[in-house]
Amino acid sequence: MNLTVAEEGKEYIIKAIETDDEEMDSFLFSLGCYEGEPITVISHLKGGCVVSIKDGRYNIDNLLAEAIII
Repeated sequence: MNLTVAEEGKEYIIKAIETDDEEMDSFLFSLGCYEGEPITVISHLKGGCVVSIKDGRYNIDNLLAEAIII
């Protein structure tokens, strides 16, 4: 399951980051988004979703949300 179908307000643990793009991997890692880290979907938007990772909130698009497996 990826973030695009996650329930709002529920905390999940990231199981994997599935992408072939090294730049996308490093970007997600810089946000604190990596395997074993908790992530919460705050809300779903038309083009993506708002997530809480560590102490920050980020608006990520659907391409990034699909790469995060929970």
